Amino acid sequence: MSNTNGTAHYGFAERWLPRVVLAPSFLLSLVFIYGFIAWNGYLSFTASRMLPNYEWVGLAQYEALFASERWWVAVQNLGLFAVLFIAGAMGVGIFLAILLDQKIRAEGALRTIYLYPLALSFIVTGTAWKWMLNPGLGLEKLMHDWGFTSFTFDWLVNPDYSIYTVVIAAMWQSSGFVMALFLAGLRGIDDSIIKAAQIDGASLPRIYWRIVLPALRPVFFSTLMILSHIAIKSFDLVMALTGGGPGFSSDLPATFMYQMAFTRGQMGLGAASSMMMLATVAALVVPYLYSELRSKRRG
Repeated sequence: MSNTNGTAHYGFAERWLPRVVLAPSFLLSLVFIYGFIAWNGYLSFTASRMLPNYEWVGLAQYEALFASERWWVAVQNLGLFAVLFIAGAMGVGIFLAILLDQKIRAEGALRTIYLYPLALSFIVTGTAWKWMLNPGLGLEKLMHDWGFTSFTFDWLVNPDYSIYTVVIAAMWQSSGFVMALFLAGLRGIDDSIIKAAQIDGASLPRIYWRIVLPALRPVFFSTLMILSHIAIKSFDLVMALTGGGPGFSSDLPATFMYQMAFTRGQMGLGAASSMMMLATVAALVVPYLYSELRSKRRG
């Protein structure tokens, strides 16, 4: 009898103890993540300015958002930044991963050097690149000191090119991360496949292009999702490097949201812009999660 009670008690504890342990984290996440998302969504339909104002105005904030020239500049910048940043970071990261996959000397040291930028925050990265690209302090001044007085590199203060400085800094920050993901994927591929292709006369570049890289399709999709998320929510790098300027030429949706909500006293407009960012992230993540769950069910 006592043995039966002990077994029942153990089964009850085994079933409910994990739920009890996870309950506080679940409740905190529910309130401080999803609860605030819901609150922010409600604010986007109100007349909130400096402080929350629960007067319902319907889609007025979204109409004002879509009528804002600055918002469309931020959206265009995001499209340009995302394409160049994702393509550049993946291209450089894959190239470095393939180089390290050749089992060269000092691989550990080189891998550490390539991964080092990942250990820095985007604030540090933005500040460092701001010094290097400042015409009066960095690359341009160095070239002038070396005698190349006609050399100019004023992208940081040029409204037409300022967004490209953000791309350069972001690529430098994230290429090592991409390299680590693809290097792990490359090391998981059976060497016998590559050796068999070499015996058949295939060159190494053709082997990587036709055999190895297609086998890393899951890594491609995961990296694409991560980099897209980084691009959409980019804020600290822009604020440290350009501050969204000159003017608002390098604004991104995240910096637009911050300026509207916390600097210009347009909380409702800032909430509307943040909901558009959330919708963009959801448009990328939800189909990916759905395809992953569907493939697992089939498996």
